[in-house]
Amino acid sequence: MAQVKICGLKTGEAIETAIMHGADYIGLVHFAKSPRHVELPRAAELAEQARGRVKIVLLLVNPGTSLVDEATRIVAPDFIQLHGHETPEDVQAIRLRASLPVIKAVKVETVRDVEQAKGFDRVADMLLFDAKPPENAVLPGGNGIPFDWSVLKGFNTDRDYMLSGGLDPQSVKAAIEATGAPVVDVSSGVESAPGVKDLQKIEAFLKAARS
Repeated sequence: MAQVKICGLKTGEAIETAIMHGADYIGLVHFAKSPRHVELPRAAELAEQARGRVKIVLLLVNPGTSLVDEATRIVAPDFIQLHGHETPEDVQAIRLRASLPVIKAVKVETVRDVEQAKGFDRVADMLLFDAKPPENAVLPGGNGIPFDWSVLKGFNTDRDYMLSGGLDPQSVKAAIEATGAPVVDVSSGVESAPGVKDLQKIEAFLKAARS
């Protein structure tokens, strides 16, 4: 059975709904351009609400060392998720600096993108396959765009990976069946508007993923 990450949570009510219906991970986004952005003090409050109940993931985009230090000190997440243009060297340096496991998001459109992801396999604790954003997109992820799951066929890794990109309550079951993904990740697919989580959609997504 696939595990589930609900990302981009901003309210205690959404976190409670995710936990109550069986989420394994919750994601907090610290990226000012995102409609799901939360400041670090607020992320810390939400993290405390979830701590010990689910795994807490803090999403950062191309963070400098000062932000890595501040974020890990204030929020104390279980994982850092890197969703920018970080290189394998960046991932390794951030992982060592934070002393935390790192999830590296990889933007996917073709089989070649999946092959290039192998460069992160030894430095990241987990990979997250997300759809490649449109050109000139403001957001590096959370755009509600799926990708062709067949490009993951034949991808082998000793580590778990997450599948993201346009998943919603209607598509998640088929995505799991098609890819065998051990973890699925959703953000915009359980929203009523950008950054506004729909509690009924969170519940429906988790039920569909578990089925």
